[in-house]
Amino acid sequence: MSAETEREPFEQEDRWILDLRGLSVARIGIDFRLTLTLDAGWEIVLEAPARLSAGSVLANPGVPLTPESQDVAAALPLFGAKVLSAVAFKYGGLRVVFDSGTHLNCAPDDSFEAWQITGPRGWRFVSLPGGDLAVWSPPAAGLRQQAGR
Repeated sequence: MSAETEREPFEQEDRWILDLRGLSVARIGIDFRLTLTLDAGWEIVLEAPARLSAGSVLANPGVPLTPESQDVAAALPLFGAKVLSAVAFKYGGLRVVFDSGTHLNCAPDDSFEAWQITGPRGWRFVSLPGGDLAVWSPPAAGLRQQAGR
């Protein structure tokens, strides 16, 4: 097993740090969802509207991504970009920052699962309807399924 597949997310009080730093977007898939497939078996799937911005979201609200209508062309330049940081917030939000300076932000949805991230060995993070985060971890990590705010 390579060092790339041994990455382990770690929990903080209000978020999970996903430790995807340095992984590249190897594939982009578009249907009713936007899928970013990363190196080392990680995948980010957006099913609700999200935003792409450069720099501070307060200074630059960015452009909307609407996966359900395939209005995601602004995400295509992410192909080949490397992740600098990825954070899954326990309130159900997601923030991913890329080496291009682009920030991907997805808020929770009131009615649907807004996004999910899956990784090797059984890691899975899901933004639950109404704003919460469900986490599945590998059996060896001893966490099983948990939801947390």
